[in-house]
Amino acid sequence: MSSISDSDDAVRSERSGLAALVFDAKARSLFFQVILAVLIIIAASIAVRNAGANLAEQGREFGFDFFDRPSDIQILTTFGTWLLDYEAGQNTVWDVFLLSIANTLIISVAGVIFATIWGFLLGIFRLSHNFVLNSFATIYIELLRNVPLLLQIFFWTAVLRLVAPGPREEGWLIPGLLNFNSKGIYGPYPLVEEGFNFTLIAFVIACVAAWGFARWARRNQDRTGKQSPVGLVTVALLIGLPTLVFLVTGRPMGIEWPNFVTEGPILRRGFENGIGSYIAPEFFALFLALTTYTAAFIAEIVRAGIQAVPKGQSEAAGALGLPPGLAMRKVILPQAFRVIIPPLTSQYLNLTKNSSLAAAIGYPELVAVFAGTTLNQVGRAIEIIAIVILVYLTISLLTSAFMNWFNNRVKLVER
Repeated sequence: MSSISDSDDAVRSERSGLAALVFDAKARSLFFQVILAVLIIIAASIAVRNAGANLAEQGREFGFDFFDRPSDIQILTTFGTWLLDYEAGQNTVWDVFLLSIANTLIISVAGVIFATIWGFLLGIFRLSHNFVLNSFATIYIELLRNVPLLLQIFFWTAVLRLVAPGPREEGWLIPGLLNFNSKGIYGPYPLVEEGFNFTLIAFVIACVAAWGFARWARRNQDRTGKQSPVGLVTVALLIGLPTLVFLVTGRPMGIEWPNFVTEGPILRRGFENGIGSYIAPEFFALFLALTTYTAAFIAEIVRAGIQAVPKGQSEAAGALGLPPGLAMRKVILPQAFRVIIPPLTSQYLNLTKNSSLAAAIGYPELVAVFAGTTLNQVGRAIEIIAIVILVYLTISLLTSAFMNWFNNRVKLVER
């Protein structure tokens, strides 16, 4: 009798355990995610197998051995070509792939940084009581948000070509520092000499020291209520220590200035290639278009985030005698970040993906060079498009992960 009751108890406990799993939201979520992942893997394996079989029937190959082929693609001088020292006929398709990723990342990072700064300013202008600033921000946002980005890219490309001097002429963007004409922007190029690595080491040490001082200052303020000059100390460390080491080691750096040829045949006149630094007009036009366009959306996100903060917060800051700028920086924006950051992440992802429109003006990013010219040469459409999708997916996931970490880092903890 006791054995029967024990078995009944075991059955009941097993059923109760299964019921607990069924009604557990986390367990159900994990179960469905595992099932979905298995189905995706099965579908992908079937698709790959069918694609390989169909290509074999057509006498075409399936694989990634094309990365080792030499590349004779003529590519516009950009950050990627400088980074990999690319030269047509001397590098492989793998090098083309890497430089296209480098060009995509540099335009995306530059666009994100400047679009964020400009967008935050526009969002604050949008809420300003100053009629001129408010009107300017309103017109700017409504105009640029409603014009397709591709048209804006074409617009900035045309403006730069019309405003800039001809390819055989010399113009000054910043007198004595930066030249420009319709072929691009030319400036000085640093030539690193022996011993400069000590300056780099000093800069790394300064960064670590500034980070450590900022952490100590935050803890000290929480403990004593006294503020420390974090900004002043950070600037002094980041500039002072590397500069001191640079001077002590004998200034191990030279400057190469662009050379403008004024004599000889007319076709040889102009800025000499390979001397000084160079920024292609395609990069600058794309940078302006992505920055100004994305900033309009960021401005509305910032405006909505600031307006989501209860009005009493700004009134309380004013009652304490805080200036408007300090109140915005210390009281309003920290509370608005929890509303701003999630949609801000979407704009960063959009900017990165919108950089693929650079193919329309010939800027050699991932879609233009790898999914365009390289695809036409090697003919591996499935492999190349799959790689491009994977690259954009990886960039998007890394961006989202960083922004989630940043959101958790700056969000206010309620007590």
